[in-house]
Amino acid sequence: MAKRKRRRSFSFFRFAILFLIAFGLMFALSGGVDIFPKNAWQKVGDMMPKENAVNEIGKDSTLLNRVKRIIFIKNAVNARVNNENFVKIGEMPRDLIHAIVAVEDSRFYTHHGFDIEAIGRASLVNLQYGRIEEGASTITQQVVKNLFLSSEQTFGRKIEEIILALDMEMVYDKEEILELYLNTIYFGSNFYGIKDAAKGYFGKLPKDLTIEESAMLAGLPNAPSLYSPYVDMELSKKRQRIVLDAMEKNGYIINSTAEKAKVAPLYFVK
Repeated sequence: MAKRKRRRSFSFFRFAILFLIAFGLMFALSGGVDIFPKNAWQKVGDMMPKENAVNEIGKDSTLLNRVKRIIFIKNAVNARVNNENFVKIGEMPRDLIHAIVAVEDSRFYTHHGFDIEAIGRASLVNLQYGRIEEGASTITQQVVKNLFLSSEQTFGRKIEEIILALDMEMVYDKEEILELYLNTIYFGSNFYGIKDAAKGYFGKLPKDLTIEESAMLAGLPNAPSLYSPYVDMELSKKRQRIVLDAMEKNGYIINSTAEKAKVAPLYFVK
């Protein structure tokens, strides 16, 4: 009996070790550690400029501050957010919310901070190409990364990102996380947050954005330095079409709405 119990314990221990190894490999292949050339990281994620105030200010990496950040995450978030330009989610068009979720994190409403399915999918894609072609960060992970973490790509930093994302999901509801995301993400051309982006590109408040404008803006955070219409209009339009297709695929709009938005004229501030 005791022998059987020890064997069962050993099997569980072995399973746990294998799971951690597999999980670590998936993170590595999905962008968790620096196993690919550094320039490959430009294929996914932030592409945040070095002068990004939100991403660079106040990152104290001491153990004490990291622990305090987890325990008092609301205080940590409030210390990072620019309240002057903060826009409540009720003042944003639903098309904008749907566009962001569809293209950045289609399983946002069902996961709890990180997405195992997305990690597995990205692992297979990146293994196939031998470089980073697809990321696996959820919207929640992007929020904590943008607010608290450096841009280094290490396994330790990825684990901290996941812990913070899980913590945030326990403290904030989904709408609040989306609100934080849209108010802190970089939209290219020196525009931080949805209020600056809506004014800087279209000369209007977020609540007045059309579906085609919302889709254009939702496509920028993936690679803002490339997709900004002020940098490359052709790439920006291609990205907008990808967003509209994602919205249709996820059931937020019908095909005729997507096709109409793809050809609708856009009027920029400059």
